[in-house]
Amino acid sequence: MKLSIIIPTYNEEKYLPRLLKSIKSQNFDSYEIIVADNDSNDDTVKIAEDYNCKIVQGGLPAVGRNNGAKIAKGEILLFLDSDLRLTPNYLEDLVAEFEGELLGIGITQMTPMSKKHKDKFLHDMANWFMIAAENIKPHGAGCYGIVSKRYLHEIAGGFDERLTFGEDTDYIERLSKLEEFKVLRKPKICVSTRRLEEEGLYSLLKTYGKSTINDFRGKRTSAEELNYKFGHDPITALEKNDLDQIAEKSKMNIGKGTFHQKHNLKQKHLPSNLSEDKKFRSISKLKHNTPKHDYSSPPIKKGSKNLKNNKRKRIFYSVCGEGMGHAIRSSVIIEELIKHHDVYIFSSDRAYKYLNNKFDNVFEIGGFNTVYENNAVKNKATFLKAVKANPTNLKEGYDVLYKESQIVKPNLIISDFENYASMLSKLINVPMISLDNIHMITQTDYDYPKNHEMDMLVAKAVVKAYIIRPEKHILTSFFFPPLRHPEITAIYPPVIREDIMKLKPENGDHIVVYQTSDSNIELMENLKKVKENFIVYGFNKDLVDGNLTYRSFNEDAIYEDMRTAKAILTNGGFTMISEAIYLKKPVYSIPANGNFEQILNGFYVKKLGYGEFHNKLNNKLIRKFIKNIPKYRENLDKVKNTDNSAILNEVERDIQKFSKDY
Repeated sequence: MKLSIIIPTYNEEKYLPRLLKSIKSQNFDSYEIIVADNDSNDDTVKIAEDYNCKIVQGGLPAVGRNNGAKIAKGEILLFLDSDLRLTPNYLEDLVAEFEGELLGIGITQMTPMSKKHKDKFLHDMANWFMIAAENIKPHGAGCYGIVSKRYLHEIAGGFDERLTFGEDTDYIERLSKLEEFKVLRKPKICVSTRRLEEEGLYSLLKTYGKSTINDFRGKRTSAEELNYKFGHDPITALEKNDLDQIAEKSKMNIGKGTFHQKHNLKQKHLPSNLSEDKKFRSISKLKHNTPKHDYSSPPIKKGSKNLKNNKRKRIFYSVCGEGMGHAIRSSVIIEELIKHHDVYIFSSDRAYKYLNNKFDNVFEIGGFNTVYENNAVKNKATFLKAVKANPTNLKEGYDVLYKESQIVKPNLIISDFENYASMLSKLINVPMISLDNIHMITQTDYDYPKNHEMDMLVAKAVVKAYIIRPEKHILTSFFFPPLRHPEITAIYPPVIREDIMKLKPENGDHIVVYQTSDSNIELMENLKKVKENFIVYGFNKDLVDGNLTYRSFNEDAIYEDMRTAKAILTNGGFTMISEAIYLKKPVYSIPANGNFEQILNGFYVKKLGYGEFHNKLNNKLIRKFIKNIPKYRENLDKVKNTDNSAILNEVERDIQKFSKDY
């Protein structure tokens, strides 16, 4: 027999028939079904008997799965939850890919039974995360089709029955250290959204987010800590020493022979057709495996300075690579920091090139980029691009940051909306400060156009997922709504480059056009019809086309063009708008459709009387804007310009307050 399907149950009369029916409808037939029931008081057992399943005593999921595996006859074990449903050809595809890839342990991807777009998106993100992390930290988003070799299950001692939560991820991690692990690409399994509907998205993300972060740090999380309910009797929390032992076990810090003695492993546990060489390799891995990473600090050598008394801190400064605003702001902060601290800079794309030309110790990592088309965010294309590129980006970004962290031992991490640094902070337990303008979306109570509520909700979800619980939020903004959490949040005026501060503005006869995406061809065609001179940045070319003068990005040129501009026409980029306000240049903002951060910036440009906020440009609108330029200048003249000293002092205070000592 090829496959043993093991299903733990407890009062699943509503869901179990759907799963069993989907199994029976498969073309593949070399399988048995084992139901491990935990004393259900409904018709669960009767249903299992009607489908000719083998019945064994169950318990909490780990117990039920292990009991099922004890009587299994198949070479391969497939563990399923009872509220799943197999897609057509699932079993055939699963066995073919599992054996074809010579795997020892694997997990299948998910697709929701719900037809809601939100549910599809969330499950796609979960699939993407599992694939992205499979070579770094093998991980499973629930027991949604865990497949393993039976002999490997027996060697490893099965699921850890002491764990009340995350026993599936623990199982995957331990077996993946013995043989190859992969997230299977072809078979997908239909999953119920009942827990999502019962508990709500925020609660579920909080639960699984905490457990996932702990998993990456080698720590196990109990159901009691998460207030997680299985629908069974109340669960007794494990004692601290039990949890410590489990964490050690998950790292595979096992002395020679200890694991074998405990589980009484003998050659009879291994299939007779397995080669002696492979038996030896599997057992040797189990006996001698050590953690891949050492999170402890190295001993300080004799004669070294006491790091606690060393005023210079080692700071990792990680910068979002999309656009230039993050890099420009960060460069101002970094120029000050390097006078007092050792700063190591991480970024991608254009931001990496910009920072690498200015500083030493700059490292290139992968990054996320939004896909635009005609000034509109293409969510699907952005997501597909991320799915395709970011498994590589994640591994490369993680490797660069992690390897440097083991050499440098940073005291603190600062992130300007760069998410790999956020992950690193949790993995190596180093404090992080978030310094950006994006978190205005989550940390303040602002006004916004109500017809963009969906854009706002999407933006909030993305921002929360990007940066996970920093010690401090330092916000920079040209508008100042109330703070939601003033105890951990501070807000300051925009960070302005010194070269901008030195400029003496004049009112010339041209309008500067700045675009963060070169896809907005429609805007350029409309500008040709307007009787004004436009100097255009963002298309990475030098060309004169009628009244349009295109320039490649050059700081000296753009300074002069902004200094003498009549006005600024831009999407909703924060840095360009902030510098335009500093130079008292009226702003015509056309935010990218779907980009809520830009929409919010444009909205406040209009609200504060600094210019106009439109979804498009035409002759009538631009003429109205030009006519109102004197009024906007009057409002801008009332803005009191400041230097960067306040935010720089805040950063230094927080460095001293939050830095980790070794």
